[in-house]
Amino acid sequence: MTNEQHSIEMKSRSGQWQIVEQRINSDIASGALAPGTRLPTETEIMEQFKVGRHSVRRAIAELASAGKVRVEQGRGTFVEEHSVITYNIARRTRFRKNLMEQGRVPSGHPVSESEIVAPPAIAAALKLAEGAKVYMIAWRSFADDVPISLSHSYHPAERLPNMHLRRRAGESITSIYAAYGIADYVRQSTLIFTRRAAGDEAELLAQSPEQPVMVVQKTDVDMEGRPIAYSETVWAGERIQFSIDNGPEDRAVTPAKGQNDE
Repeated sequence: MTNEQHSIEMKSRSGQWQIVEQRINSDIASGALAPGTRLPTETEIMEQFKVGRHSVRRAIAELASAGKVRVEQGRGTFVEEHSVITYNIARRTRFRKNLMEQGRVPSGHPVSESEIVAPPAIAAALKLAEGAKVYMIAWRSFADDVPISLSHSYHPAERLPNMHLRRRAGESITSIYAAYGIADYVRQSTLIFTRRAAGDEAELLAQSPEQPVMVVQKTDVDMEGRPIAYSETVWAGERIQFSIDNGPEDRAVTPAKGQNDE
């Protein structure tokens, strides 16, 4: 084989991933691959296009980076859902209510929990003394079984003793508060910004590391204005948009067991 023939062959191979990427992208655009459809396995794509594993992985990586597909560990690669959830933020913001009003099925489960000494910023947000303890609860939330957010919430341990045990059992935040005499609560402050996914956030949200995440930091207070929770929630940037409601307060809704209350 001459040097010129070798160069032509190498160029042909280097473009194989583009052929795969363009064909799958075309099928998504035409509707041949509908939102939520699971793509064939890596081996099946290799056989279909007569290409190597590297070409398939490069093509999928490019599609994921463009927000066309999402890779879920242990499940496969799926065509991304393009219907964006509009999440309403008001004085009373409830996760379950937000999703159900848009015909989505909300769910969630704990990722981790621990009782810790409140870091200075958390203590300040909750108006706690230095050295006070809080429950840190990490929670992963879903809409129609698609992960949309990962939250870390902090609650004063002295005021809400053993609340983590109730949360672990799947009890909603609203019902937990009620058990401690907090009949209602509202959002006091909200800060929203974007950044790149950090650590395992992209994997937990089943999105490309190249896609940005939306971060919402908030403080909730009881009806006497005393802070009862501070949280930071990371949202899948391609699946969510926020609407700020400055109108009359909406009615309080008690979520079903196992639902997260944002």
